[in-house]
Formats: sequence, structure tokens, C-alpha cells
Amino acid sequence: MIAFQVFVFILVVIFANLEIQIEGKDGWAKNLPCWRIEKGWLLKLSGGRPLTGYHFYLWVFLSTIAHLPVFFVPWSLRLESLILGFLAELLLLEDLFWFIFNPHYGIKNFRKGRIPWHKRWWGPLPDFFWYLAAVSILLLYLGAPILQ
Repeated sequence: MIAFQVFVFILVVIFANLEIQIEGKDGWAKNLPCWRIEKGWLLKLSGGRPLTGYHFYLWVFLSTIAHLPVFFVPWSLRLESLILGFLAELLLLEDLFWFIFNPHYGIKNFRKGRIPWHKRWWGPLPDFFWYLAAVSILLLYLGAPILQ
């Protein structure tokens, strides 16, 4: 599990910096030339944030790549748990690192009221961080025996 977490950390650093290069100071694809859904039930799935073409296809791309192992080993519930736990952890940490590495924000500005697309906070973190952390920990726990 340690090697797995080191791999996740390396991916997160690369992914966060790539998104900073794409989005710059305007997070959540604010100024990207992509479609946006800003009203309706889909916003409940994204914590109140608009669904953008950029994020939709990014998540589909990441989910597809993360499922590469199913072409080489038999699919199992444990494998799927590991894959989905990896994705949840990747998305959570990448979002946090986006703020840490982004020169327009930094960790000092990672708080309620400073980030327009994170509307609901529980304590020091946006609410969806708590959801993703719980889901990630549970799924990685269930999938961890594969890494033995």
C-alpha cells in the first residue's frame, strides 16, 4: 500500500500542475471554451458546482484509464473497489494540490468565501472533500488485499 500511495502522490502532483496550466487562476473551467450545465439536478452530483464539458470528459478519461487493469487480470469486486478508491483519492488530493501549487491561490486562500465554486464547507474543508475521503478510505480498504 505504501508504493501505491507514493504512485498516487506522484500522479496528484503532475495532475494538479497540469490543471493549473490549463485553468490558471480561473478554476472550475470558468474561462475554458467548453459547455456548462449550471442548473438542474446534475449539480447535486457535483456539490453545487456546474458540470462542464472539460470536467465531464476529464473524469471519463481518468475513469477509463484507471480501469486498464481489467484487461490484464480478472475483474473482481476487490479490484473495482481499489480502482474506484484510487479515483476518489486522486480527485480529492488533486483538488487540494491545485490550490497549494497555484500561485493565484496558495494554501492561505484555501478557505470558505475565497473560492466561488466551493460553496459548502464543513470546518476547514469543502463538504465534498469529506465525502471523497470517506469513500476513498472505505474503497481502498476493501480493495487493499489485491496489493498484498
